[in-house]
Amino acid sequence: MTTNDFHTAAGALRDELVATRRDFHRHPELGFEEVRTAGIVAQRLNKLGLEVQTGVGQTGVVGVLECARPGPVVMVRCDMDALPVQEESSAPYASETPGVMHACGHDGHMAIGLAVARLLAERRAELPGTVKFVFQPGEEGMNGAEAMIHDGVLTSPRPAAAFGLHLWNPLPAGQVGVTAGPMMAAAEILRITLTGRGGHGASPHETGDPIVAAAQVVSALQSVVSRNVAPLESAVVSITSLHAGTTFNVIPGRAELLGTIRTLQPAVRDVVLERVRALVMGMAPAMGVAAQVEIQPLTPAVVNNPDAVALVRDAAAMIVGAGNVVPVRTMGSEDMSEFLNRVPGCFFFVGSADAERGLDAPHHNARFDFDESALVTGTAIMCEVVTRRLREDAA
Repeated sequence: MTTNDFHTAAGALRDELVATRRDFHRHPELGFEEVRTAGIVAQRLNKLGLEVQTGVGQTGVVGVLECARPGPVVMVRCDMDALPVQEESSAPYASETPGVMHACGHDGHMAIGLAVARLLAERRAELPGTVKFVFQPGEEGMNGAEAMIHDGVLTSPRPAAAFGLHLWNPLPAGQVGVTAGPMMAAAEILRITLTGRGGHGASPHETGDPIVAAAQVVSALQSVVSRNVAPLESAVVSITSLHAGTTFNVIPGRAELLGTIRTLQPAVRDVVLERVRALVMGMAPAMGVAAQVEIQPLTPAVVNNPDAVALVRDAAAMIVGAGNVVPVRTMGSEDMSEFLNRVPGCFFFVGSADAERGLDAPHHNARFDFDESALVTGTAIMCEVVTRRLREDAA
């Protein structure tokens, strides 16, 4: 089957793609609660004749498509979970679950994954090898990939290559973003507790004020990247939450800070983590408080295999044109990294924004939505990528 045929076939599924995406969008489920979602995915894969396993990594679903003759095992990963966000939308397919919405495109990822499964299942007699469809729960900071790996998703059969895509509103529909090497950042959760001595707001000299200390720490942490990381390297240290005190005339005894650290390279990560700890622990005594620093690893960096990137770039160029395949790197994180740390492959972005129609809100925003033409583009590219990889070293 040629690339143009895949593009045509995906286009013929547009109504089905949109309907599937909108159904998932109306009924979002949080990580490890994807019961309805997983049930629909399993039912659809069963109907296509795939060997289906449910309950992998709690609520994950795996579908295995055996093609006509021997060949490699290629994995396609799609995430399923929604976010705890109250949707602000008048769209007819807006979330019907209060406080939960698909604000990151996972509804579209599942629609694409199911469409790819359908198109490849219809052509299994023409293809070598095996395609392993992995529908993952709990991507949004819940280590769903790790849970599936723990349950054996990378065994029986073990993939020779792994691919995933992400609808991406920083890019307009019709563009594709892909980069070899580090493409998305490693993420850590940073928690800092400052403990002083509370007292009356009118007598600060009798206290050890954790709020003043917190203000100094927040400001000083901004120097970690600017003065410890080489200008041509990348890192982020952000404090996103600060809680202390309950009323106007009481200096509290405790302040709690929460934030995130993002890095692309292991050596940079080591420097940043060491400097964050040293800075906080050094400043606290000078400010008359005690400090506790906890840095919790969340996900490693997404690192794309160069050969897999070349395959994706060529396949995408056939669909959207070489000029629309662009390099992209982001300090966002994704636990697709857990799979790519174990299996060579590629994670790539499919542009999904249309600013003229107001479909360009950022990911995790209450108004997030995307141009549904990206569903067709993503389906066509993934079909082409998987087909090419199956044929690369088929027996």
